[in-house]
Order: sequence, then structure tokens, then C-alpha cells
Amino acid sequence: MPSFDLTLGNQRTENPSYWWLQGAETVISRYRDYSLAMNQQIPTGGSFSVSLNSYRSQTNESFQLINPRYGSTLQFDFKQPLLKDFGFKISRKDILIARNNLDISHHQFRSVLMDTIYQVQEAYWNLVYVNEDLKVKQQSLQLARDLLAKNRREVEVGKLAPLEILNAEAVVASREADILQAETLIRKQEDQLKLLLNLTPGEEEASLRVIPSDQPDFTGRQVAFETAVREALKNRPDLKVSTRTVETRELNLSVARNQLLPDLSLNLSYWSPGISGDRVLYLDDNPFTGVVVGTQAGGAGDSLRDALKLLYNNWSVGVTLSLPLSNVLTKAGYVKARMELEQSRVEQEEARRRILLEVRDAVRDVETNVKRVQAYRIASELAERRLQAEVKKLNVGLTTNYFVLQFQEELGNARSLEIKALIDYNLALARLEKTTGLSLDTNAVQVRDYFLP
Repeated sequence: MPSFDLTLGNQRTENPSYWWLQGAETVISRYRDYSLAMNQQIPTGGSFSVSLNSYRSQTNESFQLINPRYGSTLQFDFKQPLLKDFGFKISRKDILIARNNLDISHHQFRSVLMDTIYQVQEAYWNLVYVNEDLKVKQQSLQLARDLLAKNRREVEVGKLAPLEILNAEAVVASREADILQAETLIRKQEDQLKLLLNLTPGEEEASLRVIPSDQPDFTGRQVAFETAVREALKNRPDLKVSTRTVETRELNLSVARNQLLPDLSLNLSYWSPGISGDRVLYLDDNPFTGVVVGTQAGGAGDSLRDALKLLYNNWSVGVTLSLPLSNVLTKAGYVKARMELEQSRVEQEEARRRILLEVRDAVRDVETNVKRVQAYRIASELAERRLQAEVKKLNVGLTTNYFVLQFQEELGNARSLEIKALIDYNLALARLEKTTGLSLDTNAVQVRDYFLP
């Protein structure tokens, strides 16, 4: 943006006379000036200015032709560096760096959002797991209680020994303790999710229960590694941050290299003066008589009008060359900029390798958890069949309560492992979305670019 300068000045001087032609024992002079100027930087690194300077001068000295005198000058100045400080990048360096920094902050903000989304997903699915695990333990407890009731009936009729009741009661007590522990884990996971949701801890918030509405699903999704890598390289905010950092460092190196050049500048000036005032008329038009016979009035507007009409043309052209004998600091800045650029490029390449590794791990986790879910589902079905078969054997007296309780325990563990594998599968998908930079799009989170140009 251009800058405007306004200058006002008023001066009065009083000195004893030291020359007989001054015509006064004490010389008194008054000088008042004002100026208005506009300065504008141009994209090539130069500057352009236009100024209007006016003054009023009055004195009591003799032999004055115009007193008081008004003067105005309209002047145009242009300065353009030809080597050092020349170019669009040099003049717009601060703007380009500020724009890159704004873009970096924007991508960092997106990265924070993606981390937050994953943390919420992780806390939510962990809460789902502990709730489902509680249901499995409640089913196991119910199976143990049913077996305990059956044993009591059989002990009453003398079919079983009383020791079988003690074994069943011990298992019931153990599974009730497991349920108490599972309920405690549910509370902890609820508190963790409330913290991520910015629910301030308090009596009212503490009493709130978080009931999961979405349940984990299993689609057996297969992910192509090459596709995931392309998405990650396209969308990852941290990679975009490193790219912007490299661009900034390249700009700094270009500017530092430019500062090593000699300072060669082209200077152009054009100005038009104007003078007016009260013209002093002397006897016989001879100022040496010292006899003033009258004045011819003139005003400040006349000098301003003459200046604006460009009646008197003046111009100058010049070239200035500056060759510093020592530019050690400039060379040091260039070396520093070059090292910083090399460091940024290494960090960018390291970010690419890290992203490839993260994507490979995320895809591998999805594939592994798909197989885990399938395997634990089969294991859970087989454990349920074994328990059913063992109960049938117990009813005909071919086995004991010990084996039935053991198979119940195995069924409960199989169901818990199946649920855990299903939760891990959904978390692996969430990690894959975060790793490929698609968390915001997948979860319909929009970030408005308030300040980006």
C-alpha cells in the first residue's frame, strides 16, 4: 500500500547585520513550508514517489526582487535496483512467507482435527467393547447361575454330591467379581470420552451415562496399498506442511543469493518549480537606489499553478553502483539459507518415508484384523457347540460340572476375543483414514478457510 507524508514547518531567524547591502541593523527572516508526498513500492523492487513542496519566505533585507516570496515544486522520483534487491520475489518476500505460514497453520489445524477425531473414535469403540464384554460376562454369569440352580436341585434329590454346589458357587462369585470390574472399566471409558467431548467434570456431567448407539460392523474390506499411498501423499497435512516449508526455504535462499550481488540502482527525477509573490518596484527600476516606489501583488496560488502546469521542465538521470569491500555477513546468510533448505528437503523426504511406513502398517492392520475377526467368529461358534455338547453329556451323566464350567469359561473368552477383534478392525479402519488423510472427509468435517486467500 502507498504511504502518504505530510510535513509542516515554521521558522523565524534574527541575526545582526554583517554587510552594508543588507540594509538593516537586524536581519529578520521568516520561512514557512509544507509538503505532501506519496510513496509507492513497485513489484520489481523499486519505488516511485510524487511530492508537492511549497514555502513562503519573507525578510527585511534590502535589494529583494520578490518579498514575500512563494515557491512550489512538483517532483516525480523513481528508483529501481538493477541487481541487488531486484525482482518480484524480493519485493513480495514477506507476503509469500506470510502466505506459506498461514497455509502451514491451516494444515496443522487440520492435523489436530484428524488426531482429535481418531481419539474420539478410539475412546468410543473402547467404550463399545467394554459394554459388549460386560454383556458376555453377564451371559457367562447367567450360565453359571443356571448350572448352580440345576446342581442344587440334583443335590436335593441325592443325584449329586454337595461338593458340586460349592464349585458352582465359587464360579458364580468369580464371575460376579468380573462383572464388577467390567462395570468399573465402563465408567472409566465414559469419563475418557466425556473428556474428549469437552464435558466439564461436575456433579451433573458425572451422572450422565454415555450409551453407544453405533455398533461395530464387519465388511471384510480389502485395501490396496498403492491406492492408500496415493491418498496419503495427496491428503496428509504434515506432508503439505513440509512442502510449504521447503518453498519458504527456497525463497529465503533465492533472496540470500540476490543479496550477494552488487548494489546497482537507476535513479530518475523530474520536477517543475513555480515562484510568485509581491514583486518590489524600485525607482527607475534600479534596486541600488534603495527607493521602493510600489509593489506588484502576487499570491501563493500563482506559484502552485505554475508548478502544476509544468512550465519549467527539469530532469535528471543517474546510476549508482555500490561494491562493498566485505560482505561476510551476507555470505553467512546465504550459507545458512542453503543449509536450511537442504535440511527441509531431508525432512520432507523423511516425512514421505514415514508416511509410507504408516500406510503399510495401517493396511497390514486392516488385513490382519479381517482374518482375526473371521478366525475368532469360527472359534466362538465352535466353543458354543462344544458347550452345548458338554451340557448334553452332563444331562446323561457322561461328564461332570467341572468340564461344563470350563467350557463356559472358554465360550466367554472366545466371545470376548471376537468382540475385541471386531473393535480392533474398526479402529484399524479409523487409523487407515487418519493415515491417508481422509478422516475429515469421511466424517463430514468441514474446515472453512476464513483467512486463506
